[in-house]
Amino acid sequence: MANTTTGRLIGLNAIVTGAASGIGRQTALRFAEEGATVLAADLSADGLTKIKSEIEGSGGTCHTHVTDVTDSGTVSALFEYSDEVFDELNCVVNNAGITLTGGVHEISESDWDREMTINVKSIYLMSREAWPRLQKSANASILNTASIAGSWAIMSDAAYCASKAAVVMLTKCMALDGAREGIRVNCVSPGFIDTPMIHGFFRDQSDPAAARAGAIASHPLGRLGHPSDIANGYVYLASGEAEWVTGTDLTVDGGLTSGLWSPGE
Repeated sequence: MANTTTGRLIGLNAIVTGAASGIGRQTALRFAEEGATVLAADLSADGLTKIKSEIEGSGGTCHTHVTDVTDSGTVSALFEYSDEVFDELNCVVNNAGITLTGGVHEISESDWDREMTINVKSIYLMSREAWPRLQKSANASILNTASIAGSWAIMSDAAYCASKAAVVMLTKCMALDGAREGIRVNCVSPGFIDTPMIHGFFRDQSDPAAARAGAIASHPLGRLGHPSDIANGYVYLASGEAEWVTGTDLTVDGGLTSGLWSPGE
């Protein structure tokens, strides 16, 4: 049930991309639960209908907009709609993303371009539209979904790793540019999260079951992450509790990148 009196995000108006599934869906749910009004954006109209119903069924407020975050025209239309439903915009969560496996000698040029466009260019397009609106608002922030793959190489996943490294650096550059204007910019770097995207990654491996088991075993806390683990990080970064936090890459990975360890011990 959305808490309309004591939630951590009371009065916050937020756009969440990739909101129809996975991390984006859970972030939209958690924001609404904490009192935010959510504008959920995704390519899936059916997925948006479901998230709107779920949020409003729990007493929250959710608007939706079918959006291709790689297309400047539909991104502009999303923000024009946000002007209609929000008195001000406070937060944008740039979460839409994909992973296409392969080393540089294996991945096609079209897949390389697609991954960079969805994972990186979309943040530029969304943030460019958001910027003048956030300049006018209180508690303004942009939150980007990066990955441990942005600083921790993964075999046969070159484009994804490169794109997420770009997200981390773009976040830091935007944080510097936004600091004097009161726009905080942060990112979250998840480990392996139990979402449709990671299921697809496992399916692409020669032995999907072994890939999943190996991923679980590599996390010292002994499980894949849940979308809620990442959504909780976003709630903190969007809240007033993080008012002195900008340019941060918040790693939420069950200890995966902390160092070498033996899962048998």
